Amino acid sequence: MAYGNYPDLSSVERILVIKMRHHGDVLLTSPLFSLLHKAIPEAQIDAFIYEDTLPMLEGHPAISNFFLYDKRWKKRSLLYKLGREMALLRAIRQKKYDLVINLTEGDRGAITARISGSPIRVGFDPQHSGLWGKRKLYTHRVKNCPHPRHTVERQLDVLRRIGIFPDSEERDLYLHIPEETKRSVLDRLAREEIHAKEYTVIHPVSRWRFKTLSVQQMAQVIRVLHSKNEQIVLTAGPDKEEMAMVQEIISLVPEIPVVNYAGKLSLKELAALIAFAKGLICVDSVPLHIASAVKTPVVVAFGPTSEINWGPWMHPRAVVVRSSHSCRPCYQDGCGGSKKSDCLLSLSPLAIANHFESLFNHEKIHF
Repeated sequence: MAYGNYPDLSSVERILVIKMRHHGDVLLTSPLFSLLHKAIPEAQIDAFIYEDTLPMLEGHPAISNFFLYDKRWKKRSLLYKLGREMALLRAIRQKKYDLVINLTEGDRGAITARISGSPIRVGFDPQHSGLWGKRKLYTHRVKNCPHPRHTVERQLDVLRRIGIFPDSEERDLYLHIPEETKRSVLDRLAREEIHAKEYTVIHPVSRWRFKTLSVQQMAQVIRVLHSKNEQIVLTAGPDKEEMAMVQEIISLVPEIPVVNYAGKLSLKELAALIAFAKGLICVDSVPLHIASAVKTPVVVAFGPTSEINWGPWMHPRAVVVRSSHSCRPCYQDGCGGSKKSDCLLSLSPLAIANHFESLFNHEKIHF
């Protein structure tokens, strides 16, 4: 056996990459597609992702086609769900892929890789988790690093396993924002008499509430920034709880003229809004990764999750604010399962605001 046991990629013409995860996770795969295209420029590269995460990769120059799994199928009858899934698997198999890469830990991606019929199937070693016999579904298994490692690097280990070794400067994120989306967002801002690079976006929410600061903390951050003449734009997804949280924050600062875009923007529009912003303040959520892609200065608060695994990526103007709690990162849904994380609730709003100001004072921040 040759050293490294790398597969022969010389005849690879069709590649499928599978990533069935959330928006931020999908955006963090963008360097992998760029590197695959550079290593095998003549190959057609497709992606299999959840339909709602399409904006994170749509427009990526290295991706030819998308296979999309609609999460709403799970809410339909079992027969309907199976029918749609089988049709999708048949379509994938008909493409006759030469290389399939599964970046997802769940069973669906592994099964898809095997059913594809591809002679080269690469995925993470399941280490006795998931479907019985799952390890045998892959021709090349990627060892899991036992220590904290940024998600981008962990995914690039898949390429290393097959003999593709990226240079350090080739690992940046890529996010396509259509020109019409940029114009639309600028027009919306103009109607509010807001100019590019003269406003600060605050995205205080996450799909998981235990990853957020309290509404009182966020209101105080807004008060401090307002005292420094910062113009504030609040954002959130269309989830009712997220929008309600933003509305509660606004109710605590009735004297401050904030702009509320919660639930009013598509993902591409949110990306454009962040790209045109002076800076961003957020928690561990997809806007952080958007900021890393478009290089908007960002301050992010981390609590029960790990900034080593999920923090800013290749971003020189980013700072992580976190507590010194010995228990973090615990990956729990709040302290003791309480849905509230003391490591976040103990953070100082003034410190967060001061870190943000320091990004524009050319101070070097260590995190």
